[in-house]
Amino acid sequence: MRKNILFCVMLLGAVTALAQKNDDHNFKVAKNLDVFNAIYKNLDLMYVDTLDADEVIGNGIKAMLRSLDPYTEYYPEDKSAEFKQMLTGKYAGIGSIISYNFTLKRVVINEPYENMPAAEVGLKKGDIILSIDGEDMTDKTNAYVSEHLRGTAGTTLELKIHRPTTGKDMTFKIQRKAIQMPDLPYYGMQDGDIGYIDLDSYIGENCAKDFRRAFIDLKKQGAKGLVLDLRNNGGGSVQEALSILNIFIPKNTDLLSMKGKMQRSNRDYKTTVEPIDTVMPIVVLVNGITASASEITSGALQDLDRAVIMGTRTYGKGLVQVPNVQLPYNGNLKLTTAKYFTPSGRCIQAINYKHSQGGYTEHVPDSLTREFRTRNGRIVHDGGGIEPDIKIEPDSLPNIAYYLQRVDTTDLMFNYVVDYIKAHPTIAPAAEFEISDSDYEQFKQRVIASSFTYDRVSEKCLEELVKLAKFEGYYEDAKPEFEALEKKLSHNIAKDLDFDYNKRMIKQILSSDIVTAYYFQRGAIENALRYDKQMKEAIRLLRSPEEYAAILKPKNEGK
Repeated sequence: MRKNILFCVMLLGAVTALAQKNDDHNFKVAKNLDVFNAIYKNLDLMYVDTLDADEVIGNGIKAMLRSLDPYTEYYPEDKSAEFKQMLTGKYAGIGSIISYNFTLKRVVINEPYENMPAAEVGLKKGDIILSIDGEDMTDKTNAYVSEHLRGTAGTTLELKIHRPTTGKDMTFKIQRKAIQMPDLPYYGMQDGDIGYIDLDSYIGENCAKDFRRAFIDLKKQGAKGLVLDLRNNGGGSVQEALSILNIFIPKNTDLLSMKGKMQRSNRDYKTTVEPIDTVMPIVVLVNGITASASEITSGALQDLDRAVIMGTRTYGKGLVQVPNVQLPYNGNLKLTTAKYFTPSGRCIQAINYKHSQGGYTEHVPDSLTREFRTRNGRIVHDGGGIEPDIKIEPDSLPNIAYYLQRVDTTDLMFNYVVDYIKAHPTIAPAAEFEISDSDYEQFKQRVIASSFTYDRVSEKCLEELVKLAKFEGYYEDAKPEFEALEKKLSHNIAKDLDFDYNKRMIKQILSSDIVTAYYFQRGAIENALRYDKQMKEAIRLLRSPEEYAAILKPKNEGK
């Protein structure tokens, strides 16, 4: 009897404390809203200048949201088009990347999208935009031209261009349509019996259906293994990710759980239908931009030991948003409501967003991450994205190639590709194409003649090291060594040495740009796979069943 009384007293105390805590919180909310309202009223009444309410209060809202996570965002009524594009990944326009050409001082067509209005009417890379609906586009910015190319789906615009490859001015009537980049731009067979699927995002409503069709087609073609490429995939619909997982994992298997403050935010997800294939070996390629729904996919496949994850650590977004909280006056709020957890129970959120000191972020240190176990008993960790089972760094981009590609400083590469297109009406198939050594030599001499320069990281580091050596007093003793190193690291553009040393990578970039002009994005992907060392390692692993199986066993069992 006494135990029951004691328990009731303790329960009553806990309830009272909880009620007190809620009362304190509600009081603080009411107090601060009253203070905010009073401050603005006084500003509006007495401030020396007339206030723009939308701007001042809007800045207050932005500051409030900035103290939270970056995924909680407010869209007022005048940002409704931007909000809609965020939700659907669609906008209405002609379907082409445009860029400002600094040599011509004009906006040009850079990359028309396949099966979109720009490509369908025949616009080409390098076309110079002269006018839109009769308005001269001379001296207009990239943003200004883009705004005039976009509009309501179904409306028509008149676009006048100059085509450098023929020297002609041309006029096109183009009907705008809803533009959405394909979630699955390319899939195909590699090295005879290895299937490959490039999945760019999970935004499209048919993403999982397209993936399912692609996988079935690859199986019909005789695929014995699959490479699923999620590199640079920033995510999208959680439901599409779950549907894709259902293709490979048995029915009624736990895939994902969500946990938040409100009961309705808490959900558990399982596979709901019979899978297509539960045994085909899979390698999933990931990198630092692999995020959100693509981490749900790779995390579940890793936790369930259904695939080998290869590449570099993923981004680490383990937060879930409700994308459409409706607000007064046609506003909308994208709101973080929960964290998600993979089948092993881990949350892969890599960044903590702190509120107690005005809002700041910190990465979760490795020392604070926790261990979890996959279905087979392998150790995995939370708090830092998905750590790949096999870590392989991609080829790094040499500094000279980075500067050659930059359209904000030089158009050398872009202009060369346009001239190449002019001289070559057709090229080899995408999977086979590569510019010749003579073509590369021509490009190299063109760049040298242009007096092109770039910043070399090694030279900058050496300069800092020399300063430090002088400061600490040992420079004179090591001066001959410093001078010899400086001589070796000096610019070699005029002597062709930089181009010769980085020839392989620069040729790949040029080849990819050229292929895109003929075969669009799918061609560029197919061409790039020829040089992709992560892809080559994935294929090698899929051809080594014993090694593949050993990776999916705990370390003490796989030896």
